[in-house]
Amino acid sequence: MYKDSNYHLPVLYREAIETLSIKPNGVYVDCTAGGGGHSSGIIKRLNENGFLLAIDQDPEALLVTRKKLESLRDIKAQYILVQDQFSNIKEILANSNITKIDGLIADLGVSSYQIDTASRGFSFQQDGKLDMRMNPKSKMSAFDFVNNASQEKIAEVLRKYGEEKFANRISSNIVFQRSQKTIRTTYELVQIIKQVMPARSRREQHPAKRTFQAIRIYVNQELAEIEKLLDALPDCMASGGIIDIISFHSLEDRIVKRIFQKWENPCTCPPDFPVCTCNKKPLGKRVNTKGFVASQEEINRNPRSRSARLRVFKMN
Repeated sequence: MYKDSNYHLPVLYREAIETLSIKPNGVYVDCTAGGGGHSSGIIKRLNENGFLLAIDQDPEALLVTRKKLESLRDIKAQYILVQDQFSNIKEILANSNITKIDGLIADLGVSSYQIDTASRGFSFQQDGKLDMRMNPKSKMSAFDFVNNASQEKIAEVLRKYGEEKFANRISSNIVFQRSQKTIRTTYELVQIIKQVMPARSRREQHPAKRTFQAIRIYVNQELAEIEKLLDALPDCMASGGIIDIISFHSLEDRIVKRIFQKWENPCTCPPDFPVCTCNKKPLGKRVNTKGFVASQEEINRNPRSRSARLRVFKMN
């Protein structure tokens, strides 16, 4: 069970809340409610005409968010919590009778609590059941993938989502070891990875880091979820609406950067055309084209923030 004490202030919290430019009577969405950090920061700035929609696919996260919001004093705005994937944003808004939103935040990736809870199976540093599902009711777990996928598929996933250069070695050993014994725990998988990793690579970083990242992304279809969310958002945002996306690794950030650039400059005419003939108009503009990163002070306080980047887009 989630406990509020397991959560710290979300990374880039100040930057995220400030860039949302929250209007007291606005409608806002927290796509990744987690422990309610961003949600509480938003709702504190809303009046009785404001509205917050908090989404998370993890039911335990929503329980903590609910308790967090219920504990806040002098909250006037209304709010609802929805357990769902944020890629279903259009359906969620329609079901909530919301037509347009003034701001949205998505804090991508796995939460600190999920990583730190051994029973969720996300961590290569704690022993637990091999799982990695953000939604515990999802059909495929890391256990299913590791014990049933072909060697070729495992190698492909490790290369694509983990950028793991030893993908072939690792996938080969996984298939061999599972033929001897079902792989059930995170530590069993870690040992299988360590067996085939060169000593130098083991010294540079934890040998299982990239493999665990890759499997987690694949099991939860994280990159596809981000693409679907961003594809849907232009139809959901009010004029002047703000989109905040916090990513934690280059695969996520590349997607956000590419789509924000496309929104800002959608023209598909050849570069040598003197006049645009495609008539595709910019949807808005990026706020700080390089994005926001954590200060050294925040990194010292929360090492996880070192890899975080906040990208912000303001709609026309």
